[in-house]
Parts: sequence; C-alpha cells; structure tokens
Amino acid sequence: MKVPQAGAVAAVIALALTTSGCGGDDQAKGTLSIGIKFDQPGIGLRETGGIFSGFDVDVATYVAKQLGYPADRIEFKQVYSNDRELLLQYNEVEFVAASYSINEKRKEKVDFAGPYFVAHQDILVRAADTSITKAEDLNNKRLCSVTGSTSAENIRKGLAPKASVLELPGYSECLVALQDNIVDAMTTDNSILAGYAASKGNEGKFKLTGQNLSNESYGIGVKKGDKQLQVKINAALKKMVEDGSWEAAVKKNFGPDYKYEPAPPITTGS
Repeated sequence: MKVPQAGAVAAVIALALTTSGCGGDDQAKGTLSIGIKFDQPGIGLRETGGIFSGFDVDVATYVAKQLGYPADRIEFKQVYSNDRELLLQYNEVEFVAASYSINEKRKEKVDFAGPYFVAHQDILVRAADTSITKAEDLNNKRLCSVTGSTSAENIRKGLAPKASVLELPGYSECLVALQDNIVDAMTTDNSILAGYAASKGNEGKFKLTGQNLSNESYGIGVKKGDKQLQVKINAALKKMVEDGSWEAAVKKNFGPDYKYEPAPPITTGS
C-alpha cells in the first residue's frame, strides 16, 4: 500500500477542518451585507462621504466582527420599514438591524435575535416649550408624525383626541416643521427622537418629555429558519453587553440626557 506524502496528508486535514467548521468565524470570506436605516440620526445614518453612524450601526458592526467580518468587509444596504422582511426573504442582506421592533406578525415572516434594546414612544418638543409635559397636553396642539406610522394616532385615539396631526414623509421633515413652529411636537420611538435631538446642529434646541407610551423591543432580523445565524448573533449581543461596548454605544449615539434602560435579556432562539 502506498503511503501518502506528508504534504498530501496535511492538505486533507486542512480541508476537513474547513468543511467541518472547525476553523471558526475568523475564516469568514467575502463581504457581509447588513440592512440598516440610512436616515435616522443616532440609529442609522449615511453621512457625507459614505460614512455610517448610529447605535444600530455600532451594534451591527460589533456583531459582524464576532462573525468574522471586520468593518472593511461590511456592506450596509438601506432598508425601509416596509421592506425589511423582503430583503431577508430574497437574501439581499444577511441580517437587519434597523430599529426593528419584535412583534408576532413579523415573527411569522422572519426570525429575530435579541432583543438588544428597549425603546418607548415619546414626544419631542422645542426646548423652551413648557406647555407640553405629557401626552394629554397635546389636545388642541399640532402633532407631527411620519406617513404610515401609528404613533400619532395612538396619542389622538387614547390620550389627546383634540390633537391635530400633520403627516410628513420622514422624521427629518417633522423636525424642520417643529423647529419652524409649524407643529408643536413630534412623536415616535424615544431612541429615534433622542438621536435627532443629539445630532450635530440640534444640540439644545429640542427635548424629550419622557413618556413611555409603548414598549418597543428592537431585534436583529434574520431569514426565517436560519437558527444557526440567530444563535451566533445572540452570542455576540451578550458579549457586547458584558464587555461594556453596548453601554458605550448608547451614550455615544443618544446623548448625555437620554434616560436609557439596561440591556434587555435575550429571549429569542430558545
């Protein structure tokens, strides 16, 4: 019987290690496509020169590194609230980190890792305005929200039925309307509002009223049935909390006045 040469044996062993996954995530190849928001300061923002910033960007970058993809091998793709499931279903992205609230309806189409953050619906007003401190104060006031959002309607139906609502295409437009006294307040998740208030040029102009009008648990969306990726992302999120990177990202992106809750326990993938 012919004895294989040492080089051939080494090659066979190396191949076996690679195919069995023993090489670890540091052997990941190519680029990793991640869906994020491009237009939410503090959450996910594409800045001049193609630079990305925001809490979700920091979370996604940390997770990607744990999966074996350094920052220069990440491809961020823009997602909108109404197409996140589609991009996952058609393999346009590997995962989505885009203020993506976990709920039962969405879980029918995608799987989630996390949650990694809890937000609450809040109200943003001009810094000098002392007339609005709670949702009920919006009666006979002008409230802005984004077209298709349920945030403003939640307030008008349950708390301030006499509020008038102005719907605009995006939160940036609502912020301009608030600044120009066209509306008296705007509403959505407090994380999004805090990001706008803390962004460059807006410091000191706006304030949150500190309402907890809903509970929004942000998760990372993965393609339905991809349990292996779900488990790996959950492990990365746990590590991010344990080593202090999660808290540092919260403080960096939402400003010193943002009252955040501790990282929530991970409840998916069990």
